[in-house]
Amino acid sequence: MKKLMLSAAILFSLALQASAQTSNFVIFDQNGEQFYAILNGIRQNGTPQTNVRITGLAAPAGYKVTLIFRDSTIPRVEKSFYLQNPSTEVTTDVVIKKNGERVLRWVSETPIAQATPPPSDQNNVAYTTTEPPMGTTTTVVTQQTTTAPNGGSVNMNMNGMGTGMNVSVNGAVSQTTVTTTTTTTSSGGDMGQAPPPVQQQYVEGYNGPIGCSMPMMHEDYEGAKSTIAAKDFESDRLTIAKQIASSNCLSAGQVKGIMMLFTFEDSKLDFAKFAYSHTYDKGNYYKINDAFQFSSSTDALNQYINSQH
Repeated sequence: MKKLMLSAAILFSLALQASAQTSNFVIFDQNGEQFYAILNGIRQNGTPQTNVRITGLAAPAGYKVTLIFRDSTIPRVEKSFYLQNPSTEVTTDVVIKKNGERVLRWVSETPIAQATPPPSDQNNVAYTTTEPPMGTTTTVVTQQTTTAPNGGSVNMNMNGMGTGMNVSVNGAVSQTTVTTTTTTTSSGGDMGQAPPPVQQQYVEGYNGPIGCSMPMMHEDYEGAKSTIAAKDFESDRLTIAKQIASSNCLSAGQVKGIMMLFTFEDSKLDFAKFAYSHTYDKGNYYKINDAFQFSSSTDALNQYINSQH
């Protein structure tokens, strides 16, 4: 019994360690432009910032990053990243190319335990799938008036934080202190209005029902196909294909591409049924019918899909 309890405790500890292995994603703008960081269609920071550190990201996993700038004349920047290793901090920056185009560039990847402490101006946010309320930073300057010994007055109105100044009037000295208070309110502030919701289109022109978050990136998908094709037996190919589909998100076109690696109709149909619940653009699933040789397979797949609704 003691051994059983010890084994359970070890397994629980390992599970906790595994769940804690998340990654960080840092974005900063070299030119000091403030932006909203949007991951997989969800805005992460409530106020526009020049340096954002997003923590608690699952890895390995893919993320579509969109930056919407405070300056509405700057075009948004979009790029996909695949965080391969857990417990790492990936740093990126926004740079301007010679042709004037802004791009998001990969800079470095460092184990979190060895990462440089974040600078004081960095905005740290935990990854969320629910957008935070829009906010704006408001600065309130306190004006203080002091009376000089000769009955005159000195009015000071300066923008600063905790600034003290001595003013000489007719040989006497009076002191004025200016304080600044910073608050955050939930409004669009000088942004005018909140940026429009970002509708990511991972499949060009598709606006139908979504079955999963984001299809596999091209290079990962091609690597997966090579792994499947390398197996000599159809049963092994089908097993690996299902493993890949169960832990990833596929587009209908990617499902069709994997089906074409099978020789037998039964294998194609089996995989098509399995992959349906792991497909991003479910509304395009009719396109995989071209991979079948017989109409009976199409009918069987349609019957299966209808049973899932």
